[in-house]
Amino acid sequence: MSETQIGFIGGGNMAASLIGGLVTDGWDTNAIHVSDPDSERLAYLHERFSIHTHQDNSATVKAVDVLVLAIKPQLMAEIMLPLADDISTKKPLLISIAAGITLANLSQWCGGYKTIVRSMPNTPSLVQSGATGLYADPSVNDSQHDLAETVMRAVGLTLWVENESQIDAVTAISGSGPAYFFYIMEAIEQAGVNLGLSTENARLLTLQTAFGASKMALESSDSPEILRQKVTSPGGTTERALSILEQGDLKKLFDQALSSAYERSQELANILGQKHE
Repeated sequence: MSETQIGFIGGGNMAASLIGGLVTDGWDTNAIHVSDPDSERLAYLHERFSIHTHQDNSATVKAVDVLVLAIKPQLMAEIMLPLADDISTKKPLLISIAAGITLANLSQWCGGYKTIVRSMPNTPSLVQSGATGLYADPSVNDSQHDLAETVMRAVGLTLWVENESQIDAVTAISGSGPAYFFYIMEAIEQAGVNLGLSTENARLLTLQTAFGASKMALESSDSPEILRQKVTSPGGTTERALSILEQGDLKKLFDQALSSAYERSQELANILGQKHE
């Protein structure tokens, strides 16, 4: 895999995280390229990883076999349209990590090119603990599937979805998901303060409990429902607390919230596509 040349258009935080993960996994730094208009950012990436840097996106396209599009969604068309000829000539595997950009729109902006994988990583990827959903155009072959998975697995868990619309579900669950958990942590921390704990102690207890519960769920063969039942003693404190959450119909609220996020993901994809028709 180290002989495969990989490039990034866009050198922001997510690109840096992916580059760091690839280097940690043993990817040859001499086989990694990145382009970005910010010369200071390029200097930082070169100093940190000893990789090739370019201010010209075309130079990156021409040098690589895999091209990761770490571009803000609203800038995707503007950046990709001038690169269509280079992409058609070089024929790299394209991996988009931009939210809301459909395969159809990206293909259109790349001159009809179709060897594209659409992915949806989340912000914990910045600490190599991400969750990424992937969907590939039917023209992407098995080895390219494996290559895309290798790249995105450098920052955490990866999974393939069966159809492109499920990327919107991934966006609703794991893409936006960290904010839901941060919100819950925020609420528990404040409740702890209201009960008399210091902010520092309430926060430490909240974060460690969240970490421990996630670790237990990841390492257990039991479902979250079974794990919840195991720690809920009849007539105890946990049962009393959960009964309040059930009275508020928390599950229904989450269902409504994620459905709304799913719909908004679809709306944004339509807006971005229509903007550049």
